[in-house]
Amino acid sequence: MMLAKYILKTLWGHRGRTALTISGSMVAMFVFCIVGSIQEGLDRLTRSADADRHLIVFQENRFCPTSSRLPEDYARQIREVPGVRDVMPIQVWTNNCRASLDIVVFNGADPEQIRRSRPLVLTAGSWESFQTKHDAAIIGSNIAKRRQLQVGDQFSIGDVSVHIAGVFKSDVAAEENLIYTALSFLQYTEGLESAGLVTQFEVRVSVESNPDEVASEIDRQLRVGPVATKTRRKGAFQASTLSDLVDLIGFAHWLGYACVGLVLSLVATTTVMSVQDRIQEYAVLQTVGVRPFGCTRLVLTESVLLCLAGGAAGSLIAMVILSIAGFAIGAEGATIAFSPSLALFLKSVGVSVAVGIAAGIAPAIQAASVPIAQALQKE
Repeated sequence: MMLAKYILKTLWGHRGRTALTISGSMVAMFVFCIVGSIQEGLDRLTRSADADRHLIVFQENRFCPTSSRLPEDYARQIREVPGVRDVMPIQVWTNNCRASLDIVVFNGADPEQIRRSRPLVLTAGSWESFQTKHDAAIIGSNIAKRRQLQVGDQFSIGDVSVHIAGVFKSDVAAEENLIYTALSFLQYTEGLESAGLVTQFEVRVSVESNPDEVASEIDRQLRVGPVATKTRRKGAFQASTLSDLVDLIGFAHWLGYACVGLVLSLVATTTVMSVQDRIQEYAVLQTVGVRPFGCTRLVLTESVLLCLAGGAAGSLIAMVILSIAGFAIGAEGATIAFSPSLALFLKSVGVSVAVGIAAGIAPAIQAASVPIAQALQKE
């Protein structure tokens, strides 16, 4: 208890230095959490069970959804392929095929299939309204926040204008950045010219079947059709679609590590300065019976407290902002949600503690090995 009071008194006695160190740690760990949320969003999108057991049938050598135009009748042929449990034709429309932080993605499909195959829970509105009105749409909660939309509003972008019939949440964070409409609505919207065509087919594979073998068979069966296809697992398809963003996120991952290095350097410098300023105090402590290990513990505790205070505050602020803002980045009709998570928060706090220990080791050794007589003679 006495040592705890001593540490707190020391930190309070150098308030300016303590505040600057904590604020620096807070900013760095805030960036670390934001970068981590992007990486987690990408992992959830491409490595989920849904991404592994579902297939996407897309036009061969096409990338942006607007360039893939498959005959809707392909659904009948796909259903006949062994191992296929269900097929959902999807018409995709997006306001921007390039990378964007405010991408709007419409998915047109059969309303009953959407309800059956997607883990969506309406927080406002009703399924009945969505299924009975031709221009009705249900909208993810994240895009509803960004665009300030609610049930009953009319939302227009480009050639598409819809009536908001419901707002939903989902276990899959990326789903909350989508807008669902009826397939026929997008097909017959003036300007899109997609009657009888769809962007892609989402295929659910039976448990006992090999998804890669089913994908190859689908492409073989459709090879005689008017449009060649390329079928891949949903996760692989999304990773390929977001390939440019994947590279960018990989680079941003190093930015997160750089922030950790910044905290390490900042706290280590502060702790070294603190030890050097109080070298006589540590000599006095040893003369009154505090063992070298006790001095080591004092310095390490001080270093960890500085890191933990700044890291926990920065992480908490990041979690709050991520939960309120509903950020997402997307390209070519696929979106990555920046979602907060308890695992990310705990990871950030754990990294803060580890950095605090690493930053305090050298100063702690210095404090524990101070020559008592020499230190007491210094003025």
